[in-house]
Amino acid sequence: MGISYKDAGVDIERASLTKSRMTEAVQSTYGPEVLGGHGRFGGMFDIQWLQFKQNPVLVASTDGVGTKTMIAAAVGRFDTLGHDLVNHCVDDILVQGARPLFFLDYVASSHLDTEHILQVVQGIATACRQANCALLGGETAEMPGVYAPGELDLVGTIVGWVEREHIIDGSRIEAGDVLIGLPSSGLHTNGYSLARRVLADIPLDKEVPALGGTLGDALLAPHRNYLKAVSELLAAGIDIRGLAHITGGGFYDNLPRVLPKAVTAHLRFGSWPITPVFLWLKNQGGLSWPEMLQIFNTGIGYVLIAKKDVAEDVMNRLSGMDVQGYVIGEIKTRVEDQEQVQVHFPE
Repeated sequence: MGISYKDAGVDIERASLTKSRMTEAVQSTYGPEVLGGHGRFGGMFDIQWLQFKQNPVLVASTDGVGTKTMIAAAVGRFDTLGHDLVNHCVDDILVQGARPLFFLDYVASSHLDTEHILQVVQGIATACRQANCALLGGETAEMPGVYAPGELDLVGTIVGWVEREHIIDGSRIEAGDVLIGLPSSGLHTNGYSLARRVLADIPLDKEVPALGGTLGDALLAPHRNYLKAVSELLAAGIDIRGLAHITGGGFYDNLPRVLPKAVTAHLRFGSWPITPVFLWLKNQGGLSWPEMLQIFNTGIGYVLIAKKDVAEDVMNRLSGMDVQGYVIGEIKTRVEDQEQVQVHFPE
């Protein structure tokens, strides 16, 4: 008798069962724009309504949750990863003012654990519903030898749209504008390779009073979605000139992605509260604040750039949404060869 696919590590029957159990969660994200149902070779999304818009532009992005999956595997909790994936991608296209249309996911592992995969997909579906985004399709792959046993990889692609005249590209940012930071919920989906190394000898189920629970819970706090807050500000006519998602590379790498070459962002360290998990990581790893700001969001997950005279209005509107905003810096004219992000630390 020859070797079967199952002998090689791939169980087609289990994969089929897992996918069938995903159907309800996936279909819960469908609106009338989704055609053809679940399980087709390609997802179909009716965009005929876009013809009634003035000048619609599609905006797309692909990203993953990195090695946060290893924390989830070590803790045995996969329910937050789907939220991380969707919210990260939604926040990425929101930088340009885009709203999501549909989402596709890729989940891969060495061995298909049905319950773990279902937790991930159910989280993706819930986050998609919250963002009014269809989970249009995806791929669940079992690849023994490529992925380490017990671990998985998670990637998503999002497609959204924005009117061309409403694209936010940072080109109107000028000296005198202010930076308003929106709080993060923790590490979000970046910096976990360093965090895992720093905390390698500390059990993830360790209760840490400063973190309000276990270390694992603090590290698995879901990536925050900023769609509602930013959309309401834009709908109110607030002139937001630039947006930055503080992901991998922290402030130093992400703010320059939206700044014109003629300006520099000056941040006032201490103008926002540092989330406890970052204070704990800094102390455990013996890291400096410049290192922390290069790697982590340190408590600010999103930055809005607007004229100074609308800052108070923005803060009041955010407060009405139960979102705390912080004026964390200002835009200044750039001196030749000056780095585009300057952080001013207290004496």
